[in-house]
Amino acid sequence: MTEDVVARNRKRQVEWYGEPLGELIRRVLDRLSMSQAGLAEILGLSAPMLSQLMSGNRAKISNPMVYSRLVAVRALVDDPSFDQLPAKDVKLRLDAIREEASPTVTTTRVPLPLPADAGQVDPVAVIQRLLRAAASAGEIEQAAAMLAAEYPDLAEFLRIYGNGRTAEARAHLSRTLA
Repeated sequence: MTEDVVARNRKRQVEWYGEPLGELIRRVLDRLSMSQAGLAEILGLSAPMLSQLMSGNRAKISNPMVYSRLVAVRALVDDPSFDQLPAKDVKLRLDAIREEASPTVTTTRVPLPLPADAGQVDPVAVIQRLLRAAASAGEIEQAAAMLAAEYPDLAEFLRIYGNGRTAEARAHLSRTLA
């Protein structure tokens, strides 16, 4: 990986997660006195993948369940009462997070920061960032394919805003709002 790619990935991580994943995950590991392999098991991904995310060799957590679990672990260690929790309670909470079956969008997603000048928010850019933070291009395409038969307009929306070029999305928005 070139330094430019790593720097770009870390910049994206700050946009998507509020800080580089390396810093976030190191803080979590320190608070839990845990190894990367142990955290990777709780999150439901491989230790090498966790390492790639931490180093900036990969930018995004593409699995929503892994992201959901990371948000839950982060909330646990950032809770002001964390230091008073007995070790057995921490273990029970981590076990519950590991077993989490489905993400709850309204409680486990961390809002993406808006651009510095919120008065100049580009709705297309925001929609694209949201979709691309939630799923990989392949996952967006699979979702669109599953929806195409019954919900063709929604499938088109996913394809245009999730995988299409910004110019195509802007043209779609103009046509839709006209």
